[in-house]
Amino acid sequence: MATWAEFESSAPGLATKGRSLLYQYGPPLGYLATVRPDGGPRVHPFCPILAEGGLWAFVLRHSPKGADLRRDPRFALHAFSPADVDDEFFVRGRAEPTDPTEALSAAIVVAALPATVGAGEEQLFQLHIDRVMVATYTHRGQWPPSYEKWSASDK
Repeated sequence: MATWAEFESSAPGLATKGRSLLYQYGPPLGYLATVRPDGGPRVHPFCPILAEGGLWAFVLRHSPKGADLRRDPRFALHAFSPADVDDEFFVRGRAEPTDPTEALSAAIVVAALPATVGAGEEQLFQLHIDRVMVATYTHRGQWPPSYEKWSASDK
C-alpha cells in the first residue's frame, strides 16, 4: 500500500492526470465502492480529498459506507468522467480510520474539503493505494482507450 505522495513520486504523470480528473468540476468528485456485509458492492458519490500527501475521505460515522469501511477496509474509487470524453481514473486500496481530532493533518484535510464538516458526525479515513488505472480516450465512444496502470507492489 502507498500514500498519495508515494504514488505521486513513483508515477507523477498518472498522479497529475488523476488529480485533474478528481478536481475537474471544482470540488473533488468521485464514486466510492465499499463491500456490504453480504459481500456485495455498495457505490456512493463522495468528495475525495488530496491533502498532506494523502488521499482522504470523510464519511458519516453512522452511514452504511462508514460501517462497510470499518468492517472491511477494501475500497475502489472512480473519478467522475469529463463531459466531453470518457477518460477514467480508478484507485483500489484499503481505508484506514483516523480520528480527525487526533490526526496531525486533520485541520489541513478539513481546510481542503469543499463542504462543511459537521460536529463529530464524520469519520476520517486515509485511503491507502494498492492499484491505479488511467484510461485516456481521444474522443467520446473511442474503443479501445489507452491504458496506464500502476501498482504499489511495482514501486
